[in-house]
Amino acid sequence: MDAYCAADVQEKQQELLEKQQEVKETQMEFKQERRTESIERSRESNESMQQVSRASKIIGTSVKSSNAENLGDIKELVLDPESGQVVYAVVSFGGVLGVGDKLFAVPWKALHWTSDKEYYLLDVDKKILKKAPGFDKKHWPDSSNKWDQLREEAIQFYHVNP
Repeated sequence: MDAYCAADVQEKQQELLEKQQEVKETQMEFKQERRTESIERSRESNESMQQVSRASKIIGTSVKSSNAENLGDIKELVLDPESGQVVYAVVSFGGVLGVGDKLFAVPWKALHWTSDKEYYLLDVDKKILKKAPGFDKKHWPDSSNKWDQLREEAIQFYHVNP
């Protein structure tokens, strides 16, 4: 009888483990679905905001990481004179009260307009952003070659298609 009870207990434990695994898998699927839906909502909102908006509405807008950490704000938009498209948002980060800020040329495609339309999302951790290609606010790139070099560095750093 003890052997029968032990076998029954082992069978119940195995069933419990299987149920726990099913719950974990369901939770993971749910999280992935929520993330996919969130990304899609952001993408749709982003496309809407990226298509038509006044520069004055974008400049000064906050940029935050995916965990809502403040990364800075948009100081300027850089246009490609041939296509007329926004290539970069120049984001200010660091420093205190505007002193010691570093500017980052963030590819426009790397920014995502949030569904509540309060800030742009940049999927980069604050610690990693410190290593991003950037420049001092008193020393902007002053030639096409320097902008092209910065563009290549930014595309690689932020992993976006040109």
